[in-house]
Amino acid sequence: MPNTPGFLPPHGGYENLKSYPKARIIYDGTVLFCSRFLKHDRRTTDQMVQAARSGKQNIVEGSDASGTSKETEIKLTNVARASLRELLEDYGDYLRAHNLRAWAKDSREALYVRKLGRTRNDDYEAYREFLETRPAETVANIMICLIHQARYLLGRQIASLEKTFVAEGGIRERMTRARLDFRGAQNKNGARASGRR
Repeated sequence: MPNTPGFLPPHGGYENLKSYPKARIIYDGTVLFCSRFLKHDRRTTDQMVQAARSGKQNIVEGSDASGTSKETEIKLTNVARASLRELLEDYGDYLRAHNLRAWAKDSREALYVRKLGRTRNDDYEAYREFLETRPAETVANIMICLIHQARYLLGRQIASLEKTFVAEGGIRERMTRARLDFRGAQNKNGARASGRR
């Protein structure tokens, strides 16, 4: 039997995506925020935690599905981005409803959070002290900064997935190519065998 490459591309490896650790911090931070500041608002807590979970889990599911469906990967990555947009609105609502200040994009505080993400390992420990000890206004604004970062990364990820799909096609095209390559190799080997007789 001729050796032919499989038609399933490498897939999974969501831990290596830049968006995933950021989404995991957002999930952990949201669970903490709700337990600290929304103890008596079960409905909002459920909605915020679910949106944060969806942001994280859809990255995982999309990465795992990428081997058989780039379309599914793109769709789920976009669902992750949309879920984080919903969560962003929840944090904005919290600040507005409690008459708290929202940081400007280029404020000293927002720039510090962006710098923190670039200079420290992108895990919860980099933010733990702030998220566990600062008042609601500060924590909500940190979460907003992190969500903006994650959505930016997911936007770039979606654009990259689109380019890959246009260049390489989807699973059906890869299956067809693999089958044609296999048949071509069989025919070539059969012709060689006939020539040796």
